[in-house]
Order: sequence, then structure tokens, then C-alpha cells
Amino acid sequence: MTDTPLPSSDTAADSTTEGASEIHETPLEHLEEHLEEVQPEIQHEARLWRDDGWTARVIKNEDDEGWAVEMIKDGEAEPALVGPWTMGRNKKDPKPLDTSAFNTLVKTASEVLRRHEQQLRAQLHKEVRVASADGNDELDITLDIVPDEDEPYALLTALDTFGEQLAQVQVAPNFKLSKASATAWVENEFRRPG
Repeated sequence: MTDTPLPSSDTAADSTTEGASEIHETPLEHLEEHLEEVQPEIQHEARLWRDDGWTARVIKNEDDEGWAVEMIKDGEAEPALVGPWTMGRNKKDPKPLDTSAFNTLVKTASEVLRRHEQQLRAQLHKEVRVASADGNDELDITLDIVPDEDEPYALLTALDTFGEQLAQVQVAPNFKLSKASATAWVENEFRRPG
């Protein structure tokens, strides 16, 4: 039987430390990268202001010799707002961004997005009120278009005066909701139109 030398305590400690260090560094590095993705950095510069879920960027105005500012909501590809930007005192460079200007831009861009969402909802949701089949109650008939990329459709829904759903059918996305078409659907006992 031959004697095999055992590793010295120094060697064992080194190998344990190396392994432990590798195990702990990798998850921390991964966590730091992930945090940067989740929490975009705050930036306050003369031509770039990034804070509170928005980015304001002063850019050269392509339509003019002046400057413009664009407001981009985090996660969006297109700006919510693009508008003219004030020239600085030297009448050559743009006025630097500041807290007050940024807050005003955020408020304006948020309002633009809100109006756009309301307009889109108005295009996708229609509603008329008609008499029930027996004429004793009023019904709200709604049409909600579902803009699916592959197969768009719409849902025609009848609601009583308490908001309870009485019927719902799927119809073509180009179905025209009017008092006449809603009344015809009610009188036809909510059968699918067409």
C-alpha cells in the first residue's frame, strides 16, 4: 500500500475559497444586470433628461433650423410628443432642460397619450340604448371591436338597466351598430345578425 500525500490545509482552503467566490459572484453580477434593466438610470443633462418613466431629448429640428424636444415613455418605441424647443441665449444652441421644463413636458405628453387612448377606445367601443322586446325596459347594446392581428372580430352585447349581461354574440369587426341594427337584434331574440 502506497502512501498518497493528503492535500495540505492551505491547498484545501484555496480550492474552497475559489469555488465559493465563483458561486457568489455570478448571481450578484446577474442581479446587478437585471436591476439596470428594471430601473432605468436617472439622467439629468442639458439635452437629455431621463426620470420618472420618461425621456426628454432635445434634437435638431429636421423641418427648421431650430431645435425640437421629443418625449418618449419608457418601453415605447415612438415618441408620445415632439414639439419645438426654445433657443438658448446665444441664439444658436438649445436652451438646456431643467426640472420645471421636464415636469411640464411629462404632463403634456401624458395628456396626449390619455387623449389618444380615449380616441382609440371610442373607435373600438360603440354603445346605443334601445327598448327591450316587450317595450317595458331599456337595454344598452354595446359593440366592442377586438383588433386581433390575425382574425379581428367584435362582440355585440346586450345589458339590462342594472348592467347585467343578457346576451352576447360574436360579429364581424365591420358590423355597424345603430339604433336600427340594435333594435333588430333585440327583436330577433339576440340571434347572431347576418
